[in-house]
Amino acid sequence: MVRSMDGTGIKDRRAGVNQRGVRDHNERLILSTLQRYRAVPAADLARSSGLSKPTVSTILRNLEVDGLVRRGDPVRGRVGKPSIPIELDPDGVLSVGLKIGRRSADLLLLDFAGNVRAQLHSIYDYPMPDAVFGFLREGLQTLLSTLPDTLRDRVCGIGIGTPFELWKWHDLVGVAAERFRAWKDVNFTAEVAAFSDLPVYVVNDATAACQAELLYGRGKEFRDCAYFFIGSFIGGGVVLNGTVFEGNRGNAGALGSMRSTGPLGEAQQLIDVASIHLLEARLTEVGIDPEVLWKLPQDWSSVSRHVETWVGQTAQELAKASLSICSVIDFEAILIDGAFPTEVRDELVERTRRYLMNQDKRGLIEPQIEAGNVGYNARSIGAASSPIFSQFLLNTNAGLAVL
Repeated sequence: MVRSMDGTGIKDRRAGVNQRGVRDHNERLILSTLQRYRAVPAADLARSSGLSKPTVSTILRNLEVDGLVRRGDPVRGRVGKPSIPIELDPDGVLSVGLKIGRRSADLLLLDFAGNVRAQLHSIYDYPMPDAVFGFLREGLQTLLSTLPDTLRDRVCGIGIGTPFELWKWHDLVGVAAERFRAWKDVNFTAEVAAFSDLPVYVVNDATAACQAELLYGRGKEFRDCAYFFIGSFIGGGVVLNGTVFEGNRGNAGALGSMRSTGPLGEAQQLIDVASIHLLEARLTEVGIDPEVLWKLPQDWSSVSRHVETWVGQTAQELAKASLSICSVIDFEAILIDGAFPTEVRDELVERTRRYLMNQDKRGLIEPQIEAGNVGYNARSIGAASSPIFSQFLLNTNAGLAVL
């Protein structure tokens, strides 16, 4: 419920608005419902949205003409006419997502239904600005070349997922350090405008991953949850009332900055004790090239002995961090995902559950510990979803009624 701008009353956000001139809101409401529930008959759309059946029929007809929705196969019941579900047309909207990581970058093309149409991958020692934007420029041409001419105008924008204060995350010196610190003054929109007229949306990479899990993964199973994504560095996100909460300055869910304690009692952050860069460092110490961690498709079996130790240490830290998070908000669940093979994720989740059993939980409600299922691509999928979300969906899923 939200109070109207003039303060005269309370308006239920789930209710559609039938007046002329606000069709955009109603279209977003319908599209958001279809995004969440995949295929919904028109009658159910009318009931859940609070819109009249004629209004829903008009909206669906317009959306179908625009190529944004399509009719599914009839579903026959026991009596009456068959029900015809309405669903998003995957070709209706396309978007590009770039993930800038500590050791690798990923660029992909996402369709309206959340399918990855094509993807490119690049590995580097450090994400220097010229290399990253060069990868984006060349990769964008490659991705668009895979589309027929009829779909190229359907690409609605470029989403870029980047770590918070990227320019601080390095151990370089000299000229290389100066080049890396240039990230602080980078204007992403201006850089992309040099080779593309597509609109640009810049988001925190971990927040983007959380959004991907909410839109296309298990996030929609829970009203309130916290989300960990473990890459070179650990990050996170917060879902409240079914929507990603970005905070006053877009930095909510900076879970990697949670306080932790080192082996000698020294103050540390979660990022120092529960990130893949620790596994990288261990492999380097024993003479193994850590590049094996970033190659696609992922296969960590050759370093399983070292992975096992890392999983145990990381699970202990995640168990403690999960309870710390729940001391502020009693989240229903903690979702864990990352840039690692699914078997590593599943073992990490199981170990975290076990460690949680032995933690001091006085005054706390223990959350469910669950695995996310978007996986390695969560940050780039989340980045690609930003243009789609901003232009076609409601800015909060809390406004959707349960069907």
